[in-house]
Amino acid sequence: MDALIRTFAERGDLAHVALLLWALAASLACWRMLGELARASARFDAFIRELARFNAHYDDKP
Repeated sequence: MDALIRTFAERGDLAHVALLLWALAASLACWRMLGELARASARFDAFIRELARFNAHYDDKP
């Protein structure tokens, strides 16, 4: 592992590795956020459907 780090440090590629790791972490965070957003949207859609069913059930009653 030391040889690998030394090779990157000597060639100046350590900054590129750090940038790659940052980009991967940011992309992973974005994918997780989009997944959570999709799940929240599905829950909201289910809530709206249940609300519509409730309203339809009680709108017919005098």
